Amino acid sequence: MSINPFLLIMFCIALLVILFLFTKLRRVRGQLSIIEEALEDIKSGNLNRRMLTKKNDMTRKICYGINEIAMNSQTQLIRQKQSEQAYKRLMTSISHDVKTPLASLVGYLEAIECKIVAGEEKDEYVHVAFEKAHYLKHFVENLFEWVKLDSGEQIFHFEVLDLNELSRNIIVDWISVLENSNFDYAFDIPEAEYLMRIDANAYSRILNNLLQNVLIHSKGSKIVFHVFEDNLQAKITITDNGKGISPDHLPHIFERMYQCDQSRSAGGNGLGLSIVKELVAAHKGTITVDSTPDRGTTFTLLLPKSL
Repeated sequence: MSINPFLLIMFCIALLVILFLFTKLRRVRGQLSIIEEALEDIKSGNLNRRMLTKKNDMTRKICYGINEIAMNSQTQLIRQKQSEQAYKRLMTSISHDVKTPLASLVGYLEAIECKIVAGEEKDEYVHVAFEKAHYLKHFVENLFEWVKLDSGEQIFHFEVLDLNELSRNIIVDWISVLENSNFDYAFDIPEAEYLMRIDANAYSRILNNLLQNVLIHSKGSKIVFHVFEDNLQAKITITDNGKGISPDHLPHIFERMYQCDQSRSAGGNGLGLSIVKELVAAHKGTITVDSTPDRGTTFTLLLPKSL
């Protein structure tokens, strides 16, 4: 009995196909077993686990997906830990910034109440107590504003305004403050109208915080305020001739609660510049700082003309 060559060929092909599929199935089962093991490993907390795969593997998309999930989870975990650490630092810093001046304020008020001091000394105690109370008020205001910005609850009211006129109105209130602090000053604000979309309150807070920062921390004697403008953006610079900022501190000064003066004797609370950065970002702008120790510091603010 002769065997049909065609049937023989078909049988051989079928056998090869079955053998190929069997081999493929065994390989896939092996890969699935590895995937299952990797998933259990990741589930147990090992987010460093990664799946290795070849370009032509049937399970490569699954492996890529698992790797992406592990990487995203690892990133989220790192951010969560950083957030927790930042929160702890924030609470510690807030506790220090409130507890110390509050205890001092209570001490001065008790001395006045108990008539321990009198005359000029009493007046001095009242003045110091007032300064402590003002510091606490300023700190609480900054803290509340930062919380609103950080949580996304801050509501902005953008409108078309003359930036130059707005800048003049803000700066004029600082003239007496600078003179009383023995600061020389120079303001260069164009007379021409420059219309742009801006939140007036936010812009006012930006300039006030920057000027307050110079007044408290620069230890300088002169401040220069410039406004430059073109068709695309406004550039505002605030320069002082003070002690400058160390290169070690410079990258961190816009971080919340960061203080270059670790002794906390300078009177700041580490929130002012952090708030400035958030408010500038809300205007889709940027703020940078350049500083040379013992020569001075320049803050440069760039705001786009249209949001």
